[in-house]
Amino acid sequence: MSSINLPLILTLAVFITGLIWLYDILVLAPPRKRRLAAIRQQFENVNLDDEHQKRAYNDAQLVAAREPTVVEYSKSFFPVLLLVFVLRSFILEPFQIPSSSMEPTLNVGDFLVVNKFTYGLRLPVLNKRVIPVNDPQRGDVMVFFPPHLPDTYFIKRVIGIPGDHVEYIDHVLTINGQPVEEETVALMPEHNPQYRVVRETLGDKEYTVHKNLTPGRYSRHGSWEVPEGHYFMMGDNRDASFDSRGWNELNPGSAPDLAFVSEDAIVGKAVAVWMHWHPVFSLPSFEPAGRIH
Repeated sequence: MSSINLPLILTLAVFITGLIWLYDILVLAPPRKRRLAAIRQQFENVNLDDEHQKRAYNDAQLVAAREPTVVEYSKSFFPVLLLVFVLRSFILEPFQIPSSSMEPTLNVGDFLVVNKFTYGLRLPVLNKRVIPVNDPQRGDVMVFFPPHLPDTYFIKRVIGIPGDHVEYIDHVLTINGQPVEEETVALMPEHNPQYRVVRETLGDKEYTVHKNLTPGRYSRHGSWEVPEGHYFMMGDNRDASFDSRGWNELNPGSAPDLAFVSEDAIVGKAVAVWMHWHPVFSLPSFEPAGRIH
C-alpha cells in the first residue's frame, strides 16, 4: 500500500485552513465589517432607484467585503477537510490492494473499507490508542504499519495474539500446540507455481488460503513467541507473502520484536470489499463487493 503519509497531510491541511479561518474571524473580519458600515453610512442618502448610484453602492460594498483569496479558499475547504478528517481518522478509511499477498481473500485492485474504530479510538498521526474498544483476534484481516516500514500500509491476517506460540512447518500452522484445522478444496496444477486452495478454520473464522505444492522458504520451518502488545501476521497467499515470518531477515541480529506488529502500529480492521478496479484502464466492477472473511 502507498507510503504517502496521508494522515499527516490531511491533519496539516485541516489545521492550516482552520487556523486561517480563525485568523480571519478574529483579525481580518472586524475591519471588513467597519468598512461595510462606513459604506452604508456614506450611501445613506443615495437614491437606490437610480441604476448608476445603485451600481456604485453595490460595487463599493463588494470591495469593502472582499476577502483575501487564501481566506476564501480556506473557508471553502475547511468544512470538507474536517469532515473527511473525522471520518478517515476515527470511523472508516478506504484502501486499495496493490499486491497478491492476500489472495484468494483479496485481489490486486480490490478497494476496501477499513473500520478505524473496531480496535479503539486513536490519535491521528501519532496512532496512539486513547480509548480501547476491542483487541485484534486471530483470523482478523488487519491494516497496519510493519516494523521495518513504519510509514507504509500493509494488510495481512492476524495469526498470533500476545502470548501465543506460533509454528509454521511445511505448511502446517500450529498455535499453542494445536494444529489449525484445514481442508484442501481445490488443486491448481495448471498454474505455475502449482498450488492448493485450502480452507482454514482459526477460532470462529473460516477463510481460504493459497499454498504452493512445494513449500516456499517462509513455509518450511519457523517458531515464534508473540510478545505482549504485539501480533503475528501472515498473508493468505502463504508462499507469496512477506510477513512476520521473514521481517527479521531485514536486520539480522535485531530484537525478535521486528517479527511482530506493535499495538501502536495498528490502523484498523478490513471489513468489506466495495469495488474492484484493475488495471486502471478497465472498467470498475462491483461484483466482488462483500464482507471480508
